[in-house]
Amino acid sequence: MGISEQFLPAFLEEVVSDRFGRYSKYIIQDRAIPDVRDGLKPVQRRILYSMYEAGNTPDKPYRKSAKTVGDVMANYHPHGDSSIYEGMVRMAQPWKMGHVLVDGHGNWGSMDDDPAAAMRYTEARLSPIAMELLRDIEKRTVLFKDNFDNTVKEPVVLPSRYPNLLVNGVSGISSGFATEIPPHNLIEIVDACIQLMDHPELTLEELMKTVIGPDFPTGGIIMGKEGIRDAFRTGKGRIYIRSKTAIDELRGGKQQIVITEIPYGVVKSRLVTAMENIRLEKKVDGIAEVRDESGRDGLRIVVELKKDADATGILAYLLKKTDLQVAYSYNMVSIVDRAPQQLGLREMLQAYVEHQKEVVTHRTEFELEKARDRAHVLEGLVKALNILDEVIAEIKASKNRADAQRNLCDRFGFSERQADAILTLQLYRLTNLEITTLEKELKETRRTIDYLEGILSSNARLLKVIKDEMSEIRDKYGVTRRSEIQDEVEELKVNLEVLVPAEDVLVTLSHEGYVKRTSRLSFTRSGGELATAGTKDGDYLRFLFEINTIENLLVFTQRGQYFLLPVHQIPEYKWKDNGTAIVNVIPLAKEDRIAAAIPVKDFEKPERSLLFVTRKGQVKRTELKEYHTTRSGAIAACKVGEGDEVLTVLETTGDAELLLVTKLGMSIRFKEEEVSQMGRAAGGVKGIALKEGDELIAAERVSGDEGELLLISDHGYVKRSLLCDYPAQGRGGKGIATFEFKEGKRVKPNGTALVNAYTVKEPYELTAVTSNGEQQTIQTEKAPIEERRSTGRQLLTIGKGETVREVFPTPVLLHTQT
Repeated sequence: MGISEQFLPAFLEEVVSDRFGRYSKYIIQDRAIPDVRDGLKPVQRRILYSMYEAGNTPDKPYRKSAKTVGDVMANYHPHGDSSIYEGMVRMAQPWKMGHVLVDGHGNWGSMDDDPAAAMRYTEARLSPIAMELLRDIEKRTVLFKDNFDNTVKEPVVLPSRYPNLLVNGVSGISSGFATEIPPHNLIEIVDACIQLMDHPELTLEELMKTVIGPDFPTGGIIMGKEGIRDAFRTGKGRIYIRSKTAIDELRGGKQQIVITEIPYGVVKSRLVTAMENIRLEKKVDGIAEVRDESGRDGLRIVVELKKDADATGILAYLLKKTDLQVAYSYNMVSIVDRAPQQLGLREMLQAYVEHQKEVVTHRTEFELEKARDRAHVLEGLVKALNILDEVIAEIKASKNRADAQRNLCDRFGFSERQADAILTLQLYRLTNLEITTLEKELKETRRTIDYLEGILSSNARLLKVIKDEMSEIRDKYGVTRRSEIQDEVEELKVNLEVLVPAEDVLVTLSHEGYVKRTSRLSFTRSGGELATAGTKDGDYLRFLFEINTIENLLVFTQRGQYFLLPVHQIPEYKWKDNGTAIVNVIPLAKEDRIAAAIPVKDFEKPERSLLFVTRKGQVKRTELKEYHTTRSGAIAACKVGEGDEVLTVLETTGDAELLLVTKLGMSIRFKEEEVSQMGRAAGGVKGIALKEGDELIAAERVSGDEGELLLISDHGYVKRSLLCDYPAQGRGGKGIATFEFKEGKRVKPNGTALVNAYTVKEPYELTAVTSNGEQQTIQTEKAPIEERRSTGRQLLTIGKGETVREVFPTPVLLHTQT
């Protein structure tokens, strides 16, 4: 035989596609997805049927699990013992099944995810409710098929006399499909089936008055009525399951959180470990101890708190960060006519009702066949007893049994079935009492036949039988609802005070962008002087904030972006350390620089706004609350035009005036209310009309005429002018001159531009930085008070070719350490 006769060429993709298609079909239909009619996967169905066939029923003693697994593997499920035993274990665990189908004896695992003992150690039998799944299976109610080796028959589906798919739920993953159906309450589901049979046009909304949602064996609080409605309508929906908790008061002002129910599917030991890790890692301040006190009386986890701890806040944190609250996603996929379908509640109930119609119809046909056969036999017996002497004489005259049977049929008109029954009749049945009994039995059998024929001829009677039998199961096995339903999903808000111990700290930001958080204790131990603050060579402190760890810093950049920086996220350093580059804390762009930083504790302060001023004279006012965010990245704070940049950002109430000063010595003063409130990303309006080559160098909030305006030029000339010399005018004008620059060959120039301007009411110190990095200080009261258009006096020593690069108020502590 040549090679060409042994092999045929084939494309790899075609072979793989064909094989994978077959595999997928098998996995979907015969392994992972349940049938819509009985709610069982094939392995579960085979386990239950095998136990039933072996007589491993609730009225018999427990039997070794290994024998059941062996029977299932030998007869129906040739896939290895582990998969069979795992399926058996799940059906015996009451925290996974709404109603267990296997009554287990021994170690069948626990909610702590402890595995069940090996099958050679455990024993099991069918649970009473599992018998309702198998009830009437011997009455031709369901189809049977050959097993894998054609040696025995197995059921295609079980009769399932209650809606097991919804009552017990199921979870499975196949090829391209997954299913996730939670357990529901037996009473509610049966009542819904009965309602649907009574009123086939019933809407989902009306059904949901009966089936209000899932009912987990582990209890808990189910949140999200809308998610349940979506799932019942489409087969997909999301709900949230929250643990049942209580806060108990203890002696000494202490409290403890007691957890008595946890979400479905959550492993208790892992949950306890997660909460204990939160305590050990001190992610929350206030947890003293976590204990698992579960025992015979049920589940009980205790989280003991320290004195004065915020119990409500800690509980909210635990709900958010652990599996005390979990999301559950419905995905109601089941096998319908050998194909997977995603069904809603109504469609599932309809499919189940149709299955029950078939089951009861087939059972009735089977019982009717039996009843008709019995009636036929009884009719023959009664007829024979009425002509007993002739019948006996005919039998005595016959040669053998076959001849006797033939003679009875020929002479008296009996059927072969009746003649056979007469021949096997025992002599004691010839008594008068027995004759009466046979006649009575015949009457009862005829009544049974009429009843069964009535069921088959009337859909209403058929449905009544189904409803009555389902009601019996409901009354016998139904339990009160275990899970509580809550309409809305409660938002979890965790107060920062729960996560971060409130502590007053110092936050510094240097000129070169180094930031650090320092405790007051470290500052005091370092001498308690600002001059000892650690900085790199040539660097210096630019901002100093006395702030609490539960507050935030709004950091604004020159390009019009901002970051919300929680103070507790700023790395902590000793006072003499340099700190860390700000880019390690916030994702600041390389070409961008910080323009301002504002501490904020409460974003909802009424009438609080932020006032933005740009180099090109644009001003914008926006409510502070617009800048509250949970994002850590850069967010647009102000629209900045091309070639422009944010000069500064001021916190304002809108009831003062704004004084703008330009580089070339112009100024303007106008009411803040002239700048209308705008959106966060708006660009603002014109504050001053600038000459060509001019730009803003300062923006100060002023109120009244008390105080002076201090100006510093790039040549170190300083002066003060009275605020009353700066009358308020309309926004957007050219303004008035505020500094006179001296020019000429014989005149010593006092500067070419202003560097900065500040208002002065009380004396304070300014720090000036020259172009070569030298720092000098100026006391504001040393600056002469002069006319608005004056030249100032040189207070800073400037070398040849040098200029003043920057001027800012020397950082000071407002509150001394107590």
